[in-house]
Amino acid sequence: MTIPRIHPGMTFTSISLYLILLLCLCASCSKQKKGYCIGMSQCSEDIWRNWQNQELRMEANFHDGVELRFAAALDDSKRQTEQIDSLVESGIDLLIVAPNQLQSVSPAIDRAYDRGIPVIVFERKTDSQKYTAFVSADNYEMGRQMGQYIATRLHGQGRVLEILGLKGSSPADERHKGFLDAIGRYPQIKVVASLQGDWTEETAHKAVKTWLSRGEGETIDFVFGHNDRTAMGARRAFIESRPSDGLPLFCGIDGLPGQNGGIRLVRDSLLDASYIYPTRGDQLLQLAIDILDGKPYQKEIMLTSALVTRDNAQVLLLESDEVMRQSEKLEMLQQKASAYLQQLGSQRIIIMLATGMALLLLLLLLAIWLYQRQRARLARERGKMEREQLDFYTQVSHQLRTPLTLIEGPLALLADTPEMQQAREATAEKLDIVRRNTRQLSRLVNKMLDVQAGTGEATALEDSQEQQPGFDLATQPDDGPAPTPATAGDGREQAPEEKTTLLIVDDNADMRSYLRSILQDSYTTLEAEDGQRGLETARQQVPDLIVSDVMMPVMNGLDFCQHVKSDLVTSHIPVILLTARALSRHQIEGYESGADAYITKPFQPDVLLARISNLLRSRRVLKNLWGSHQPQQPAAPAPRDEAPEDPFIQRFKQVISQHMANSDLSVEDIGSQLGLSRVQLYRKIKALTGCTPVDLLRKARLASAMEQLQRGGLSVSEIAYKVGFASPSYFTKCFKDEYGVVPGDVRKQEPLS
Repeated sequence: MTIPRIHPGMTFTSISLYLILLLCLCASCSKQKKGYCIGMSQCSEDIWRNWQNQELRMEANFHDGVELRFAAALDDSKRQTEQIDSLVESGIDLLIVAPNQLQSVSPAIDRAYDRGIPVIVFERKTDSQKYTAFVSADNYEMGRQMGQYIATRLHGQGRVLEILGLKGSSPADERHKGFLDAIGRYPQIKVVASLQGDWTEETAHKAVKTWLSRGEGETIDFVFGHNDRTAMGARRAFIESRPSDGLPLFCGIDGLPGQNGGIRLVRDSLLDASYIYPTRGDQLLQLAIDILDGKPYQKEIMLTSALVTRDNAQVLLLESDEVMRQSEKLEMLQQKASAYLQQLGSQRIIIMLATGMALLLLLLLLAIWLYQRQRARLARERGKMEREQLDFYTQVSHQLRTPLTLIEGPLALLADTPEMQQAREATAEKLDIVRRNTRQLSRLVNKMLDVQAGTGEATALEDSQEQQPGFDLATQPDDGPAPTPATAGDGREQAPEEKTTLLIVDDNADMRSYLRSILQDSYTTLEAEDGQRGLETARQQVPDLIVSDVMMPVMNGLDFCQHVKSDLVTSHIPVILLTARALSRHQIEGYESGADAYITKPFQPDVLLARISNLLRSRRVLKNLWGSHQPQQPAAPAPRDEAPEDPFIQRFKQVISQHMANSDLSVEDIGSQLGLSRVQLYRKIKALTGCTPVDLLRKARLASAMEQLQRGGLSVSEIAYKVGFASPSYFTKCFKDEYGVVPGDVRKQEPLS
């Protein structure tokens, strides 16, 4: 459901209509979703079909949203045809039909089926094949069973009267045929007549009484009615016509429970026997639901039935009475649930009306709010224009500050050269004029931004930067001599001499040249013209520090910094951002991207050099932390105030610990475990710890050996092999180089408790 938006220009009337529409939509949403509508066309209306309809209703209670529509034709085929057409036109989803006669209602069933409505034919057959499923009991078998029962009761000889069901209905034809087939096996039993009925008691009563009045029923031993009602009608006719004569035995078919059902009639000896003709309304409805849900189903279903005699009538009646009691309880619960649902629906309507009134009362406030909203929208548009102007001036300032940096910086360097200091006074005066006007131009750029931003932070930042005294540059880091050759196993690897490397990333070639001139005396410099190439260079060369511009094509400095800090190879590298964006929000963006320092243009060379020196000094503190090794207490925990260990170093230690016993473990193997190449691993470990991966591997092995020697229990050779040395003699040499004592001297000391 899509709800239209409220626009600031909507009138009070429009808002009212909108709220009314909203209430209607809410009311429609609160209704339950329509389920299935199932039509039931019964050929007649009697106790058997009333019982079946009740079972259908009870089963429907267990399926949400199922609606049942019943129609009874009262044994009239024309009426049933009209009822079926009416049910189809009413929009049912499935039709259940018990045909009155074999052929008469077939066209109506065909029309329903041709319209795509599933059709379940129940109890009685039709001469059409246009049906979805057929459910019935075996009427032929019922007739045969009753014929066999009568023959047994008569001991193979006697006279029998048959009362037929509705002419042309499939149950009547099949029961008659089954009955005659069973009786035909007993020559001493004669079927004296087969009277036509229509399933009702009155019709059977009239037919039998007329037949008796003609004097043809003097000696009748057994009466077989095609259902219990016709049998009882025949019994009543015999009682009325021959009150003084003995009555024959009577039997029928249906075997219903209840007050006037066949089971009670057998128990009370009014009928000698009956045959249960199952209603199974619950199974019928479940079949309909399965068809509508697209579930698998059986097209031809034959219901099971059983003979009812005096021997089992009482038990069957008790069971049926219990079922009826439970059904009544379920119906009561259903009625209560329906009442609760109706009450809940009424409460929902009341709540919705109350909500609607509250919304209408808020219309005036809403109109005022819309007016204020319109004013706020205008203010936002004005603010948007101001931000666009500010962004424009920010771009302009970037284009101005970069040239200013390239003027002011080289001038400062030029003024400090011995040549300029020895120049004539007039030359120095002219140089001073250029420097003053450059600073003045820088102030004008900042004031222009100050006016647009509405704050004094741009000028304040620039003034504080200009008044900042010169930094005392720290002595450049001395990396010392090249590392001593070491081994991963027994082999040796020569570590190359290194010098601190800086990567310059800027799209302006003059700015890169200027930065290179500042840094090249103290550092090895690398260059890249945009963030993308800078990232590639950083991954390949792994520099010690990166100086990057912010506003660049392809990849800007903020994205570049984020990629550097998120990459396993480069995450440890400090990043300094240079930019003309001097506002505090710009600096926040820089630091959020992971930058270690943020310097605005134009800047003094000494400021940049000091920041670089400080960041590298912090990195050296980390190196010293790794370098401070206590050989006599290799397992001592680090002081609590020390810096937390780098996560990468933790993973590196974990890999070494897991594979320490492998004497063939190489730098390539360790790098593969960490997802790095040999060169990347070497440079990253060197930058973080000041040691090579081989040095750290050897120190870890020796530290583990020291712990095991102090713990005792193993020989020197066993410990040497256990920590990954291929030769005990080489282990002894390395151990003495590291700790100043041979392993055997450590063994002579008292073991650690």
